[in-house]
Amino acid sequence: MGQLDGKAAIVTGSSRGIGAEVAKLLAGAGAAVVVNYRQKAPRANKVVAGIEAAGGRAVAVGADLTSPEGPAALVDAAREAFGGVDILVLNASGGMETGLGEDYALKLNRDAQVNMLTAAAEAMKPGSRVVFVTSHQAHFINTVPTMPEYEPVARSKRAGEDALRAMVPALEEKGISLVVVSGDMIEGTVTATLLDRANPGAIEARREEAGRLYSVEEFAAEVARMVMADVPTGHTEYIGGQDYLSA
Repeated sequence: MGQLDGKAAIVTGSSRGIGAEVAKLLAGAGAAVVVNYRQKAPRANKVVAGIEAAGGRAVAVGADLTSPEGPAALVDAAREAFGGVDILVLNASGGMETGLGEDYALKLNRDAQVNMLTAAAEAMKPGSRVVFVTSHQAHFINTVPTMPEYEPVARSKRAGEDALRAMVPALEEKGISLVVVSGDMIEGTVTATLLDRANPGAIEARREEAGRLYSVEEFAAEVARMVMADVPTGHTEYIGGQDYLSA
């Protein structure tokens, strides 16, 4: 029996990277998982196939969280396939991409997070858990400067975190807890690659400052752990980047 047997989870942005690993870990603990993708269906289907091959349950659902219908599509899929939503991992983020508009970072990292949680909360029962995934570069942006290339994204993610935290009292009334997981730069993510492209040597410099950076698999394990952790609502779990914590 897994710790999450009988639970249903939505993991946003889970066709690759951290989200995909989190989806696999939750499925391994017994949860049925909605694997979300925006455009790359084959990648999401591969994640689902891997979960099913290991004896788990999952469905791939295409949904753009910045669209009006995106969040509802994920919740509807969870209800239809698994009977509801017990776990929501808000992993999808972005803003380093080009060609998506100047306000895309804020639309995805703040507005879409709020809309996704609002939609999911309608289907969540008492005892449900929401995990918001962010970075130290965003979480500490008001006190610790970050790279100029990343600052707009960092500020939009901090705005998203603040907006979600403002929802905590209403969530508490429904018995839903919110936990934030903040990590240092993660080796091998799309964001790290784009940052290093915009600012060559940025990842190596951060690795030297921090001592080491977590891998995608290591960080995903921490996110999955906080889905099941006995911590109070509003808790922030810090992963790596001890220099941020001391500052």
